[in-house]
Amino acid sequence: MNVLIIDDEELIRNVVKEYCLNEHYNVYEASNGIKGLEVLETKNIDIIVLDIMMPEMDGYTFFSKMKEKYNIPTIVLSARNEEYDKLFGFSIGIDDYLTKPFSPKELVARIKAILKRCNVMYDEEIFTYKGIKMDFKGRVLYIDNKEAKITPKEFDLLAYFVKNPNVAITREQILSKVWGYDFYGDERTIDTHIKILRNNMGKYRDLIVTVRSIGYKFIYETQ
Repeated sequence: MNVLIIDDEELIRNVVKEYCLNEHYNVYEASNGIKGLEVLETKNIDIIVLDIMMPEMDGYTFFSKMKEKYNIPTIVLSARNEEYDKLFGFSIGIDDYLTKPFSPKELVARIKAILKRCNVMYDEEIFTYKGIKMDFKGRVLYIDNKEAKITPKEFDLLAYFVKNPNVAITREQILSKVWGYDFYGDERTIDTHIKILRNNMGKYRDLIVTVRSIGYKFIYETQ
């Protein structure tokens, strides 16, 4: 597996590189977004660890340009820990968000989880309910026959719900199954993704209901 680390702080790059090498990943480095794009032109990258505040080209500008040509899962490392920053990052399609200072072991756990998730194939090919259609193989969601612009994480989240209909699912279960690692931090990460997913589901947003003091449930009415 090839990991690209984009951060203007050499110390952080070195720490992340060391832990990734211990997992036998191939590691490539860039000190800003421009150099990161140059790496993508010559290397087949499986996952990106991305800083936001960098000179010449910041992380979000890099991510936007990267998405024009590639679909590479991305973990953001940022000193900015406001909810707005995380919400914005998730809304444009990043897979995960870690605030600095961070645990290198946790970062590696998240890298492993994302790489594993990206290699998972769903047993079913198509799910349909009311105006919702999910193409699991193509990883596309349709709402009333129109393709919904959702992120890979939102797709996985909805897929987990539809595979567990009418079951109250805790936030810890969601994090373990969708994110793929034990619960480390703020439960608002899940709530933020649920909020964005509901918005993208339009008039079907109420199919995902909040179960007080527990988590969430996908309502599925059998015929």
